[in-house]
Amino acid sequence: MEYVLLIIIGMLSGVVGSLVGLGGGTIFVPVTILVGIDLGWIPHVTPQTVVGMSVIMMVFNGLSSTTFHMKAKTVDYKSGLIFFAGSVPGTIMGAFFNKSLDLGSFNLYFGILLIFLAGLLLVRKYLKPINWFVDHGKKIAFTDPQGETHVYGYPIWFALLLTFVIGLMSGLFGIGGGAMIVPAMLLLFLFPPHVAVGTSMLMVFLSALINSGTHIYLGHVPWLYSLAVIPGAYIGGTLGSMLNKKMSSETLVVVLRVLLLLFGINSIIDGIWG
Repeated sequence: MEYVLLIIIGMLSGVVGSLVGLGGGTIFVPVTILVGIDLGWIPHVTPQTVVGMSVIMMVFNGLSSTTFHMKAKTVDYKSGLIFFAGSVPGTIMGAFFNKSLDLGSFNLYFGILLIFLAGLLLVRKYLKPINWFVDHGKKIAFTDPQGETHVYGYPIWFALLLTFVIGLMSGLFGIGGGAMIVPAMLLLFLFPPHVAVGTSMLMVFLSALINSGTHIYLGHVPWLYSLAVIPGAYIGGTLGSMLNKKMSSETLVVVLRVLLLLFGINSIIDGIWG
C-alpha cells in the first residue's frame, strides 16, 4: 500500500514540478508528511527521510525534464551553471541544518516557507519587471521560434548570492528551489518564460545531485521507499515537460498556490500544536 502511494505522489510531484519549473519537492514533501506521518499510512518515515526521498526524486524528475528542455533548446547552460555554483554551498549547509530539526520545528519552518512561496506565486503577476538587474549585469539575447528576440541578464555577484540562499532552503527542506528561482528569473532577470523553466530545471537537477549525496551521507535516504518514488517522478517529469510546451501554466499556478497555502497552514498548526 505505502509503495503505491509513493509512486502516485512521485508522479504527481513530477508533473506539477516540471510543468511550472519547481522541481516537485514543494508538492512531494508536504503531501508525504500529510499521508505518511499525519495519517500514518507510510510506516517509519520522519521529516529527514521525507527530505531524503524528495531529493532523490528531484534527480530523476530534473533529469527527465532537463533532457526534454535541452531538445527544445530552451536551456541557458551558462546561466544554469552559474546558478548551480551559487547553490552548492547553501545546499550542503542546509542538509546539515536539517539533521538538527525535530518534527515540530520542521513543520513550523516549512509551513512558513510554503506560505511565503504561495504569496510569491500570488503577487508575481502583479509585480512589474525590474530592469535594474539587466542594465547593471551581463546581457543575453534569445530568439524564440516565433522570431521575437528577448534580452535578459543579471549581475553575476547577485545571482550567486541569491542562489546560495535558495540552495540553503533546498538542502534544509528538500525542495528544488524552482519556486524561488523562477519568479526571480522572470521579474528580476527578465528571462523568457520557457527559458526560465528549462534553465531552472537544469539547476534543480544539478543541485539535486549534490543534495542527494549529502543526505545519503547523513543516512536520510530510505532506499526501498525511494525506489518506489523514482519511476513515478521520471514519468511525471516527462509528462509535465510535454504539457509545459503545449499549455499555459497559469491555471495550474492558481491551484498550486492554494495547495501551498493550505499545506503551509496545516504544517504550522502541526508544528505548534501537533
